[in-house]
Amino acid sequence: MSSTPTRRRGYLPPSRFMVHVVNPVARACGAPTLIVRGRISGREIGTPVAPFRFEGERYVIAGRGETQWVRNLRVAGRCELRVRWRRHPYRTTELRGLEHDQVAADYLEKLGRRAGPFLAELPDLVDHPIFRLEACEAPVRS
Repeated sequence: MSSTPTRRRGYLPPSRFMVHVVNPVARACGAPTLIVRGRISGREIGTPVAPFRFEGERYVIAGRGETQWVRNLRVAGRCELRVRWRRHPYRTTELRGLEHDQVAADYLEKLGRRAGPFLAELPDLVDHPIFRLEACEAPVRS
């Protein structure tokens, strides 16, 4: 009986400068921010992201790999994208296989040289989860 070990996905932790300076400034300036409920805390957590379009659909890609927002989004299955202080609710679908590869290739082509740091550390595109964002009705807030 042989078993193949599960492949551990990659993760690039952000620098302290990114966490404590860049991300707060980006959020304060109205940069697109992915808001998802924490899978353990239940709190809303906001992370600046760079959503992009491919063949008319909207996507987010985890350039740093298996981040906490990726794990939270897998559990929640929905999120909000705050753009210029307006919130837009979405259901999410994580891409796999050929669809993942096509969207990743388009994203990398659009990103160009800016993809270098991520690809140097996590060269396998499988290590970069991608989610399709599908618009849905706003959740009722209590």
